[in-house]
Amino acid sequence: MTDCFRVIHSLDDSQPPAGLHWSADLPDEAATLQLGAKLASCLRPGTRVYLRGELGSGKTTLIRGLLRGLGIRRAVKSPSYSLLELYVVSRLNLYHFDFYRFIDPSEFADAGFADYFGGKGICLVEWPERAGAALPPPDLEFQFAYKDKGAARAVSVRAFTETGAQCLGILRGPP
Repeated sequence: MTDCFRVIHSLDDSQPPAGLHWSADLPDEAATLQLGAKLASCLRPGTRVYLRGELGSGKTTLIRGLLRGLGIRRAVKSPSYSLLELYVVSRLNLYHFDFYRFIDPSEFADAGFADYFGGKGICLVEWPERAGAALPPPDLEFQFAYKDKGAARAVSVRAFTETGAQCLGILRGPP
């Protein structure tokens, strides 16, 4: 990975433990795709990754980079209308959810999605806040924000589990 990532303060100026948090500037779409490809190298069966941020802030681009890093070449789009896209890599199922269209958190349970979060599939969730407390905690959470009117973004990544902390170590790279 190139040195296109620059460490910055967390988006909300809080100070979580250093081993469980990392922030970076993403100067362009290529940097977001590159971060996604790096994330692909640390995913394990059962990993849950939640992505937060405004429309167009980089959530789907990160997932596109992740899937490209795993060798998937077909079109990758946000499942805004279908709510779920399945990608199969070897014998691993990657579930890409987008809950943007949820009006009420009960729609998560009504859609029958809870079963996906207890198995060995990898769950990548855009707009997790729309599912409310029904979602189990993530292993890793990305928060995207616009840096300026151009393509630059800021990303803040938090780990909530040992799996997430291991991934965070890989994303952060060598000290």
